Amino acid sequence: MTSYIAIDWGSTNLRAWYFREGICQEERRSESGVTRLNGRTPAGVFTTITEGWPVSELPVIMAGMVGSNAGWLNVPYLPCPVSLGEIAFRLTRVENRAWIVPGLSMVQSDNFNVMRGEETQLLGAARLCPATHYVMPGTHCKWVKEEAGKIVDFRTVMTGELHHVLLNHSLIGSGLPAQRPDAEAFSQGLETGANDRSILSRLFEVRAAHVLGARSRESVSDFLSGLLIGHEAALMAATFMQGHKTPLTLIAGSSLAERYLKALQLTGLSAQLLEGDRAFQHGIRSIADELAY
Repeated sequence: MTSYIAIDWGSTNLRAWYFREGICQEERRSESGVTRLNGRTPAGVFTTITEGWPVSELPVIMAGMVGSNAGWLNVPYLPCPVSLGEIAFRLTRVENRAWIVPGLSMVQSDNFNVMRGEETQLLGAARLCPATHYVMPGTHCKWVKEEAGKIVDFRTVMTGELHHVLLNHSLIGSGLPAQRPDAEAFSQGLETGANDRSILSRLFEVRAAHVLGARSRESVSDFLSGLLIGHEAALMAATFMQGHKTPLTLIAGSSLAERYLKALQLTGLSAQLLEGDRAFQHGIRSIADELAY
Protein backbone atom coordinates (compact mmCIF):
# COMPACT_ATOMS: atom_id res chain seq x y z
CA MET A 1 0.00 0.00 0.00
CA THR A 2 1.74 3.16 -1.18
CA SER A 3 -1.10 5.62 -0.49
CA TYR A 4 -2.06 6.21 3.14
CA ILE A 5 -2.09 8.75 5.98
CA ALA A 6 0.30 8.39 8.92
CA ILE A 7 -0.18 10.14 12.26
CA ASP A 8 2.26 10.27 15.16
CA TRP A 9 0.11 11.52 18.04
CA GLY A 10 1.98 11.96 21.29
CA SER A 11 1.35 13.62 24.62
CA THR A 12 2.33 17.14 23.59
CA ASN A 13 2.54 17.15 19.80
CA LEU A 14 0.88 15.70 16.73
CA ARG A 15 2.44 15.11 13.30
CA ALA A 16 0.64 13.87 10.21
CA TRP A 17 1.80 12.86 6.73
CA TYR A 18 -0.25 12.23 3.58
CA PHE A 19 1.39 9.77 1.19
CA ARG A 20 0.26 9.18 -2.40
CA GLU A 21 2.03 6.50 -4.45
CA GLY A 22 4.83 6.43 -1.91
CA ILE A 23 5.50 10.17 -2.11
CA CYS A 24 4.74 12.50 0.79
CA GLN A 25 2.25 15.05 -0.52
CA GLU A 26 2.00 17.11 2.65
CA GLU A 27 3.17 17.15 6.25
CA ARG A 28 1.29 18.89 9.06
CA ARG A 29 2.28 19.58 12.66
CA SER A 30 0.23 20.62 15.66
CA GLU A 31 0.73 21.14 19.40
CA SER A 32 -2.57 19.34 20.04
CA GLY A 33 -1.09 16.33 21.80
CA VAL A 34 -3.45 14.22 23.90
CA THR A 35 -2.58 16.28 27.00
CA ARG A 36 -3.10 19.58 25.17
CA LEU A 37 -6.55 19.22 23.63
CA ASN A 38 -7.80 22.31 25.49
CA GLY A 39 -11.40 21.15 25.62
CA ARG A 40 -11.51 19.69 22.12
CA THR A 41 -12.23 16.05 21.44
CA PRO A 42 -9.65 13.80 19.75
CA ALA A 43 -12.16 13.33 16.92
CA GLY A 44 -12.34 17.08 16.42
CA VAL A 45 -8.56 17.46 16.35
CA PHE A 46 -8.37 14.56 13.89
CA THR A 47 -10.84 16.30 11.58
CA THR A 48 -8.79 19.50 11.69
CA ILE A 49 -5.39 17.93 11.10
CA THR A 50 -6.64 15.85 8.15
CA GLU A 51 -8.86 18.51 6.56
CA GLY A 52 -8.82 18.18 2.77
CA TRP A 53 -7.09 14.81 2.84
CA PRO A 54 -8.86 11.69 1.44
CA VAL A 55 -9.45 10.02 4.82
CA SER A 56 -12.47 8.11 3.52
CA GLU A 57 -10.47 6.61 0.66
CA LEU A 58 -7.12 5.71 2.27
CA PRO A 59 -6.06 3.85 5.39
CA VAL A 60 -5.23 6.19 8.27
CA ILE A 61 -2.76 4.70 10.75
CA MET A 62 -2.07 6.38 14.09
CA ALA A 63 0.51 5.55 16.74
CA GLY A 64 1.53 7.00 20.08
CA MET A 65 -0.36 8.25 23.12
CA VAL A 66 -3.55 8.53 21.05
CA GLY A 67 -4.01 4.87 22.02
CA SER A 68 -3.50 5.45 25.75
CA ASN A 69 -6.07 5.84 28.52
CA ALA A 70 -5.61 9.60 28.09
CA GLY A 71 -6.06 9.46 24.31
CA TRP A 72 -8.83 8.76 21.83
CA LEU A 73 -9.23 5.09 22.70
CA ASN A 74 -7.45 2.94 25.26
CA VAL A 75 -5.86 0.26 23.08
CA PRO A 76 -4.50 -2.80 24.93
CA TYR A 77 -0.74 -3.30 25.00
CA LEU A 78 0.85 -6.29 23.31
CA PRO A 79 2.81 -8.17 25.98
CA CYS A 80 6.44 -8.97 25.26
CA PRO A 81 8.03 -11.15 24.02
CA VAL A 82 6.23 -10.29 20.79
CA SER A 83 7.09 -10.53 17.12
CA LEU A 84 7.38 -7.17 15.40
CA GLY A 85 5.48 -8.67 12.48
CA GLU A 86 2.46 -9.21 14.73
CA ILE A 87 1.92 -5.49 15.31
CA ALA A 88 0.27 -4.90 11.91
CA PHE A 89 -2.34 -7.57 12.68
CA ARG A 90 -3.29 -6.20 16.10
CA LEU A 91 -4.55 -2.75 15.17
CA THR A 92 -7.68 -1.27 16.74
CA ARG A 93 -10.31 0.58 14.72
CA VAL A 94 -11.57 3.88 16.13
CA GLU A 95 -14.92 5.38 15.06
CA ASN A 96 -14.55 3.85 11.60
CA ARG A 97 -12.05 6.61 10.84
CA ALA A 98 -8.58 5.25 11.54
CA TRP A 99 -6.48 2.41 12.90
CA ILE A 100 -4.47 2.72 16.12
CA VAL A 101 -1.23 0.79 16.58
CA PRO A 102 -0.98 -1.01 19.94
CA GLY A 103 1.85 -0.27 22.34
CA LEU A 104 4.07 -2.89 23.98
CA SER A 105 4.35 -3.93 27.62
CA MET A 106 6.73 -5.82 29.89
CA VAL A 107 5.41 -7.56 32.99
CA GLN A 108 8.17 -9.19 35.01
CA SER A 109 8.94 -9.27 38.71
CA ASP A 110 11.86 -6.90 38.14
CA ASN A 111 10.55 -4.92 35.19
CA PHE A 112 7.16 -3.31 34.63
CA ASN A 113 7.29 -1.22 31.47
CA VAL A 114 5.21 0.18 28.63
CA MET A 115 5.77 2.03 25.38
CA ARG A 116 3.51 3.70 22.84
CA GLY A 117 4.78 5.02 19.52
CA GLU A 118 8.29 3.60 19.86
CA GLU A 119 7.06 0.19 18.67
CA THR A 120 6.30 1.74 15.28
CA GLN A 121 9.81 3.19 15.09
CA LEU A 122 11.20 -0.23 16.02
CA LEU A 123 9.22 -1.83 13.21
CA GLY A 124 10.86 0.55 10.73
CA ALA A 125 14.32 0.33 12.31
CA ALA A 126 14.32 -3.48 12.18
CA ARG A 127 14.14 -3.19 8.39
CA LEU A 128 16.34 -0.15 7.85
CA CYS A 129 19.06 -0.64 10.49
CA PRO A 130 18.61 -4.07 12.12
CA ALA A 131 20.39 -4.72 15.41
CA THR A 132 20.05 -6.77 18.57
CA HIS A 133 19.73 -3.64 20.71
CA TYR A 134 18.07 -0.27 20.11
CA VAL A 135 18.33 3.00 22.03
CA MET A 136 15.56 5.56 21.62
CA PRO A 137 16.34 8.85 23.41
CA GLY A 138 13.63 11.28 24.39
CA THR A 139 11.79 12.46 27.47
CA HIS A 140 11.75 8.80 28.46
CA CYS A 141 14.61 6.92 26.79
CA LYS A 142 13.90 3.34 25.76
CA TRP A 143 16.55 0.60 25.65
CA VAL A 144 15.26 -2.36 23.67
CA LYS A 145 16.49 -5.92 23.08
CA GLU A 146 15.47 -7.98 20.05
CA GLU A 147 16.01 -11.67 19.40
CA ALA A 148 15.00 -13.42 16.17
CA GLY A 149 12.52 -10.72 15.20
CA LYS A 150 10.94 -10.53 18.65
CA ILE A 151 11.09 -7.75 21.21
CA VAL A 152 12.10 -9.70 24.31
CA ASP A 153 12.97 -6.92 26.75
CA PHE A 154 12.99 -3.17 27.13
CA ARG A 155 13.72 -0.64 29.85
CA THR A 156 12.81 3.02 30.29
CA VAL A 157 15.16 5.66 31.68
CA MET A 158 13.54 9.03 32.52
CA THR A 159 16.66 11.04 31.70
CA GLY A 160 14.97 13.76 29.64
CA GLU A 161 12.17 14.35 32.11
CA LEU A 162 14.57 14.34 35.05
CA HIS A 163 16.71 17.01 33.36
CA HIS A 164 13.63 19.19 32.83
CA VAL A 165 12.34 18.74 36.38
CA LEU A 166 15.70 19.41 38.03
CA LEU A 167 16.43 22.47 35.92
CA ASN A 168 12.96 24.01 36.19
CA HIS A 169 11.48 22.79 39.44
CA SER A 170 14.34 22.21 41.87
CA LEU A 171 17.06 24.10 43.71
CA ILE A 172 19.54 23.14 40.97
CA GLY A 173 17.97 25.54 38.49
CA SER A 174 16.71 28.16 40.92
CA GLY A 175 17.65 31.70 39.93
CA LEU A 176 19.72 30.71 36.90
CA PRO A 177 20.02 33.05 33.91
CA ALA A 178 19.19 31.94 30.35
CA GLN A 179 21.28 28.91 29.49
CA ARG A 180 23.65 28.76 26.53
CA PRO A 181 25.18 25.82 24.62
CA ASP A 182 28.47 24.70 26.17
CA ALA A 183 30.06 21.63 24.61
CA GLU A 184 32.86 21.59 27.17
CA ALA A 185 30.42 21.63 30.10
CA PHE A 186 28.48 18.76 28.50
CA SER A 187 31.68 16.73 28.06
CA GLN A 188 32.66 17.34 31.68
CA GLY A 189 29.24 16.20 32.85
CA LEU A 190 29.44 13.17 30.59
CA GLU A 191 32.77 12.08 32.07
CA THR A 192 31.51 12.57 35.61
CA GLY A 193 28.23 10.75 35.05
CA ALA A 194 29.81 7.82 33.22
CA ASN A 195 32.53 7.23 35.79
CA ASP A 196 30.81 7.92 39.10
CA ARG A 197 27.91 5.80 40.29
CA SER A 198 27.06 8.18 43.14
CA ILE A 199 24.85 10.32 40.92
CA LEU A 200 22.48 11.30 43.74
CA SER A 201 25.27 13.03 45.62
CA ARG A 202 26.59 14.55 42.38
CA LEU A 203 23.29 16.29 41.71
CA PHE A 204 23.67 18.80 44.54
CA GLU A 205 27.21 19.50 43.37
CA VAL A 206 25.73 20.80 40.11
CA ARG A 207 24.37 23.75 42.08
CA ALA A 208 27.30 24.06 44.47
CA ALA A 209 29.79 24.33 41.60
CA HIS A 210 28.22 27.46 40.14
CA VAL A 211 27.49 28.97 43.56
CA LEU A 212 31.21 28.68 44.36
CA GLY A 213 32.20 30.08 40.98
CA ALA A 214 33.69 26.83 39.67
CA ARG A 215 31.25 26.62 36.76
CA SER A 216 29.46 29.21 34.65
CA ARG A 217 25.86 29.76 35.71
CA GLU A 218 24.90 29.79 31.99
CA SER A 219 26.33 26.28 31.47
CA VAL A 220 24.44 24.38 34.15
CA SER A 221 21.94 22.87 31.70
CA ASP A 222 24.59 21.30 29.48
CA PHE A 223 26.62 20.00 32.42
CA LEU A 224 23.49 18.45 33.95
CA SER A 225 22.56 16.95 30.58
CA GLY A 226 25.97 15.34 30.29
CA LEU A 227 25.85 14.08 33.86
CA LEU A 228 22.49 12.36 33.39
CA ILE A 229 23.14 10.96 29.90
CA GLY A 230 26.59 9.74 30.90
CA HIS A 231 25.19 7.98 33.93
CA GLU A 232 22.39 6.43 31.85
CA ALA A 233 24.77 5.11 29.19
CA ALA A 234 27.21 3.65 31.71
CA LEU A 235 24.45 2.03 33.76
CA MET A 236 22.71 0.45 30.77
CA ALA A 237 25.99 -0.66 29.17
CA ALA A 238 26.83 -2.55 32.37
CA THR A 239 23.36 -4.01 33.00
CA PHE A 240 21.07 -4.09 29.99
CA MET A 241 23.77 -4.66 27.34
CA GLN A 242 25.49 -7.29 29.50
CA GLY A 243 28.75 -7.23 27.61
CA HIS A 244 27.32 -7.12 24.07
CA LYS A 245 29.67 -5.17 21.85
CA THR A 246 27.88 -5.45 18.51
CA PRO A 247 26.73 -2.07 17.14
CA LEU A 248 23.33 -1.01 18.40
CA THR A 249 20.90 1.22 16.52
CA LEU A 250 20.32 4.70 17.90
CA ILE A 251 16.92 6.04 16.83
CA ALA A 252 16.98 9.76 17.45
CA GLY A 253 16.48 13.25 16.11
CA SER A 254 19.47 15.49 15.55
CA SER A 255 19.14 17.33 18.86
CA LEU A 256 19.85 14.21 20.91
CA ALA A 257 21.76 12.02 18.47
CA GLU A 258 25.14 13.70 18.95
CA ARG A 259 24.85 13.67 22.73
CA TYR A 260 24.00 9.99 22.90
CA LEU A 261 26.62 9.01 20.34
CA LYS A 262 29.27 10.64 22.54
CA ALA A 263 27.91 8.91 25.64
CA LEU A 264 27.80 5.51 23.98
CA GLN A 265 31.34 5.90 22.66
CA LEU A 266 32.58 6.86 26.11
CA THR A 267 31.12 3.66 27.57
CA GLY A 268 32.58 1.44 24.84
CA LEU A 269 29.45 1.01 22.73
CA SER A 270 29.22 1.67 19.00
CA ALA A 271 26.05 2.67 17.20
CA GLN A 272 24.51 3.22 13.80
CA LEU A 273 22.21 6.24 13.65
CA LEU A 274 18.67 6.24 12.28
CA GLU A 275 16.58 9.41 12.21
CA GLY A 276 13.42 9.00 14.28
CA ASP A 277 10.90 10.29 11.73
CA ARG A 278 12.35 8.03 9.04
CA ALA A 279 12.01 5.01 11.32
CA PHE A 280 8.41 5.92 12.20
CA GLN A 281 7.35 6.51 8.60
CA HIS A 282 8.91 3.26 7.43
CA GLY A 283 7.16 1.42 10.26
CA ILE A 284 3.80 2.89 9.28
CA ARG A 285 4.50 2.02 5.64
CA SER A 286 5.08 -1.64 6.57
CA ILE A 287 1.77 -1.68 8.46
CA ALA A 288 -0.05 -0.11 5.52
CA ASP A 289 1.38 -2.84 3.29
CA GLU A 290 -0.28 -5.48 5.46
CA LEU A 291 -3.61 -3.60 5.44
CA ALA A 292 -3.63 -3.87 1.65
CA TYR A 293 -4.15 -7.64 1.83
